[in-house]
Amino acid sequence: MKKLIDGIHQFQEGAFARHKDLFAKLSKGQSPETLFITCSDSRISPNLITQTDPGELFILRNAGNIVPPYGAAPNGEAATIEYAIDVLGIKDIVICGHTHCGAMKAVLDPTGLDSLPAVKSWLVHADMTRKLMRKHYSDRKDDEAIATCAEENVLAQIENLRTHPSVYVALSEKRVRLHAWMYKIETGGVFAYDGASGQYAPVEEAGRGIDGRGFKPGDAEI
Repeated sequence: MKKLIDGIHQFQEGAFARHKDLFAKLSKGQSPETLFITCSDSRISPNLITQTDPGELFILRNAGNIVPPYGAAPNGEAATIEYAIDVLGIKDIVICGHTHCGAMKAVLDPTGLDSLPAVKSWLVHADMTRKLMRKHYSDRKDDEAIATCAEENVLAQIENLRTHPSVYVALSEKRVRLHAWMYKIETGGVFAYDGASGQYAPVEEAGRGIDGRGFKPGDAEI
């Protein structure tokens, strides 16, 4: 705790003091353009990775960057998504997975989850990913399997995201775009799923959506 308290003092005396105008503006409201859905893993820092300031990302985090399909038991994910679209008017939704993900390791090998009933129940929302891995990627092992599982899970959660009414309507009205990203912890690389190629590519290179529409490089759309 001492490290946290010391950090708060440093923030107040340093960063906050240097950006008083920004925080004064933020005290009057927020207008982020991106909902960033990622894992709770302590090694992932959305603002650090994207070099964004407070107020620029609306962040949703949980084990495995999972989005339960609409109609599942009431959950904070559905409320956050609905608020982001219908109140904040966000324009982009990013689901970002990562390498070495403990949740994905558990998806691949649920042995031992009986002692973690809440985790076991939560990972039911990744069953689609588990089945896909068993059918198509059973030859992959260890870190390669976990990385592939994380990539496929992001795409599976994108499909769950589409089931939410707010997302469905916003997509139909072309008010929002969906992005599937992967973060590689060991290199700092960020990869975006490119619908045209059906592959993940460095985020600065990916550039066409799954429907063939072009847009700026880095805006890989699902």
